[in-house]
Amino acid sequence: MKIAVTIVRVLMGLMFVFSAVVVLFKLMPTPELTGNMKTFNEGLAASGYFMPFLKSVELISGIALILGFFVPLATAVIFPITINIFLVHLFLAPEGLPVAIFMLCGNLFLAYYYRKNYTSMLVVK
Repeated sequence: MKIAVTIVRVLMGLMFVFSAVVVLFKLMPTPELTGNMKTFNEGLAASGYFMPFLKSVELISGIALILGFFVPLATAVIFPITINIFLVHLFLAPEGLPVAIFMLCGNLFLAYYYRKNYTSMLVVK
């Protein structure tokens, strides 16, 4: 089980770090988008702050996942982003759905593995 956790953790971390570095440092040209995906992406870019913030969170969480530091925290922080990636690919860009499914399943797997770390947050007082 530990080997599977390490593999999933590192693969997810690498995917988040790669995605963040490419966007933050503009290493590749932005692909031409069409339809609703273009409208969605233009809306995010129009805010001015959201994409740099999102990619910074992905970068920090990805580094934490790769290095194995604060993995339960990184898993919890990156979960809403992973859900959004899955939903965007489900409704707007189905060609990326296999990667989005892997990321969602990987995040759920890590959350399940570290579930003991979340019990104190989920206690009703």
